[in-house]
Amino acid sequence: MAGNDDEHYDDRPIVNPRSPKQALMPDRLPPPPSRRARHPIVIIGNAIFTILLLLSVVVGGALYYGSQKFGAPGPLDRERAVNIPPRTGLRDMAELLRKEGVIDNPTLFVVGAVLMGATEKLKAGEYVFEKGASMSEVLETIIEGKSIQHTVTIPEGLTTQQIIQRLNDSEILSGPIQKIPPEGALLPETYRVTRGTTREQLLQRMLAAHKRLVDEIWSRRATDLPIKDINEFVTLASIVEKETAVASERTRVAAVFYNRLQKKMRLQSDPTIIYGLVGGKGSLGRSLTRADVEQATPYNTYTITGLPPGPIANPGRASLEAVANPSRTKELYFVADGTGGHVFAETYEQHLKNVARWRDFQKDKQENAPQPAAAPQAQPQTPTFQGDPKKKDTPQKKNDKTDKKNTKKKSDAKAE
Repeated sequence: MAGNDDEHYDDRPIVNPRSPKQALMPDRLPPPPSRRARHPIVIIGNAIFTILLLLSVVVGGALYYGSQKFGAPGPLDRERAVNIPPRTGLRDMAELLRKEGVIDNPTLFVVGAVLMGATEKLKAGEYVFEKGASMSEVLETIIEGKSIQHTVTIPEGLTTQQIIQRLNDSEILSGPIQKIPPEGALLPETYRVTRGTTREQLLQRMLAAHKRLVDEIWSRRATDLPIKDINEFVTLASIVEKETAVASERTRVAAVFYNRLQKKMRLQSDPTIIYGLVGGKGSLGRSLTRADVEQATPYNTYTITGLPPGPIANPGRASLEAVANPSRTKELYFVADGTGGHVFAETYEQHLKNVARWRDFQKDKQENAPQPAAAPQAQPQTPTFQGDPKKKDTPQKKNDKTDKKNTKKKSDAKAE
């Protein structure tokens, strides 16, 4: 049997000697799970999404900060007026506001205006911005276009030439006047304008206002007036305007002139002498002399009968109303009373007494007035026809020849 040992085979598997740790490990690691490659569009889309997400965060934060800043109180420490010229662009406007201390961030102002869709709504003009006004409030003010309203006041009784000079002297107005209107065609009034309004625009407003008012008053005038048209109506109103500044006297002054017209008496109005000498200049610059009174001009109502050919100034509403509906009196004369008003008389005799009282008043005034040592002695003055205290230097004059007393020397006889 021993001889058969070489022929015996052991059918057990041969086991390689391994460590216990190795025995626990698999002979081969399993392959990783298979993954499909991402499409490039997916990769790009993810990147864009990420970028947009980041941008939205940044923009949202910026918008939040900007909106807070846009509505926050501004740097103005007091109310301020700023003029924004016509055709000013948004960026130039923002820079102007910064220079004026209204805003402190012109870039944010521009962005805010664009985001609010206000770029086409901004209006040139002069605006008042309140203390601490936010950029939002500043922008709203400019969009609303509520510019500062300035007043231009034209006093009654100025000539057209004097009114034109006032308009030319105004720094609120702009541009030239195309054509000078005729005398008496402008309405003295206080007009509200914005800075930059053209002189021609305001002049046209004055012309239109005058026409409306004259037409309205003329339509309700008394029916028995000795005037035939609107030109004579305005002409007489201009004389009344120059004769007295006392509103309560205007209807009586108008009545005096009407009474004299009806009696074919010369009006003898001193302002008509002055206008005949200097025209639209308005002021003679000196006292009237006898030569002035006797110098014949188309406007001198001491040398002509009836009304002058046109107005001698631009009358206001009160004088127009007075001429349309005068007092019902028989008075033919008036003279200055020395206090800014007038005294009226129906007869020449009473008028002379009034003149004498006025002379006494002037004499007392001159005697009681302190005289500077080097001042020349004051010359006696005589009353003016119109009673304007500023024009009491009219020389002695003769009354109208149609007056029943015209054979006497009447140095101070004047129609009221």
